[in-house]
Amino acid sequence: MHGCGNDYVYVECMDGKLPADVSSLAVKISDRHKGVGSDGLILICPSDKADAFMRMYNADGSEGKMCGNGIRCVGKYLYDHGIAKKENIDVETLSGIKHLKMDIKNGKAAGARVDMGAAIFDCRKIPAKYDGECIGKKVKVAGGEYEVSLVSTGSPHCVVFCDDPDALDLTKTGPLFEHDPLFPEGVNTEFVKKISDNVLRMRVWERGSGETLACGTGACAAVSAAVKLGYFKAGEPVTVSLIGGELVIEYTEQKVFMTGEAVTVSEGVYFGDEQ
Repeated sequence: MHGCGNDYVYVECMDGKLPADVSSLAVKISDRHKGVGSDGLILICPSDKADAFMRMYNADGSEGKMCGNGIRCVGKYLYDHGIAKKENIDVETLSGIKHLKMDIKNGKAAGARVDMGAAIFDCRKIPAKYDGECIGKKVKVAGGEYEVSLVSTGSPHCVVFCDDPDALDLTKTGPLFEHDPLFPEGVNTEFVKKISDNVLRMRVWERGSGETLACGTGACAAVSAAVKLGYFKAGEPVTVSLIGGELVIEYTEQKVFMTGEAVTVSEGVYFGDEQ
C-alpha cells in the first residue's frame, strides 16, 4: 500500500502472532531488486486501547515510532477488511493513539484525515542536543551551517528552507543530517520552499530509508515550522507538494491535521527464502 508514493508492505497480525526477526524481514522485503520493494514494513497488530496497533520498520530494519502515510493505509486496511468498519478509527502507535476520519468512496476507504496531536518544539523531547526551541536558527550541522527548525510530529524532524529543493543532491546531504551528533536518535530532514500563499514544496530524507516520495510526519513538521516562521497562518490548510503527490496540512497550537490518500497496490503471500 502507499500514500503519495510512500510505500510499505503491510502484514496483518491481528491474531497476535508476529513474524520472526521482524528487523531482518523488513530489510529483505524492502529490497527493490531482491525483495518485494518498499520503504519499509508495517505490522497491523491488536491493541487493548485502540482499533489496532501499528508497528513500523524502516528499510534498514530499524523501528520507527510513527508514519503519517502509513497510518492512513492502516486505517484503510482496517476499514476495507471489515476489522473496523466505521468512519472514525483509532490506531495506537509508539507515539500515542492517533485518530483517523476515513474518506469513504464506493464502499472503500480512499484516504483519511488524521489528528496527529500537537507538534513538539522542545528540543529535549525531539530529541536534539539543543537547548529550548530551535526555529529558524543557524546551527552547525551536517558539515556546514544551516538555518534549521527542529520539530517532532511523532518522529524527529529537521526542516530546512532553501531556494530549490529539487536541485539538491540528497544522497550526499541527507545522510550528513541523519547521522549528525546533534540528533542522538537520527533525524528526518525536510528541504522545503514556499511556492505560494498556501503551497509548500518539499523533498525528504528519511532516517533508515533514504529519500522517499513522501513523508506524512515530515509534511506536518514542515508546515508547523512554516507557521512558526510566519509563512502561513495557523488553522489554514496548506498543500504540501511532494514527489509522490500532495498532502493537506492544518497546523494549530493544539493539534496538527493531515489529509491524504491511501492506496492498495496488491495483496499476496510472501515466501521469503522458501523455494
